[in-house]
Amino acid sequence: MAIACAAVDDVTAWCLLAVVVFLVSASNTALPFWLTLIGTLMYIGVLLFVVRRYARYFVDLYRRRGAITQDILGLVLILMLISGWITESLGIHALFGAFLFGAILPRDRDFVKAFIAKLEDLTVVLLLPLFFAFTGLRTNIGLLGDGSLWIMCAAIILVAILGKLGGATLASRAFGMSWREAGAIGMLMNTRGLVELVALNIGLDIGVLSPTAFTMMVLMALVTTFMTTPLLNRIYPAAMRRSAQAEVYSAPADSSATPIRTET
Repeated sequence: MAIACAAVDDVTAWCLLAVVVFLVSASNTALPFWLTLIGTLMYIGVLLFVVRRYARYFVDLYRRRGAITQDILGLVLILMLISGWITESLGIHALFGAFLFGAILPRDRDFVKAFIAKLEDLTVVLLLPLFFAFTGLRTNIGLLGDGSLWIMCAAIILVAILGKLGGATLASRAFGMSWREAGAIGMLMNTRGLVELVALNIGLDIGVLSPTAFTMMVLMALVTTFMTTPLLNRIYPAAMRRSAQAEVYSAPADSSATPIRTET
């Protein structure tokens, strides 16, 4: 449930971020606003209705060969880079072009698992640490030298926790979850991870965030992420989670009713 909610949340955040980047970048690019807008819409249409149809070729090629070979991997990465270059040329951040190309790739389960396995080692061992190091180098704690700035940073963290943790908890409770389960959903949704840092870096690049605001938001992302595990274990201990899972899996299957578990 938490992963599904986070996926919807991330997609919504990407859409909002794309609008902000488009509005800011369109005013700074040499292209007229109308040309950037029409070009972006046309490119999205080409991806959805033309490229997406032919992207099935990757799955067919994977099934014939039984693995993600070097030419399949190279072709996908080249097309991803081209997509990023196109959106960058239109005045939108290159990251959105890469994201759009990834979104239109086939969702064949075996193909996706094999492709992730092919890229995972390089991503986790090299690219991810480089990104975190890059973000850390751009974070300047010394900018928060004034006491009022630390108060503002604390206010940002408080609002972020109330908005995400509180909002997700109340929404989960309103839809019938127990307070314990609703609190667990709120704790997990309150976690800011990689997507948040990517959004912050883009905001700094396009000038929406100042270096001081960027530092505050990075600290907020770190605090809300680090607090998740200890608070989750306190409100919903691992032994209780295992017991709840055992109840669900041991319940008799009944296709005519939705299983509901009550909790004291």
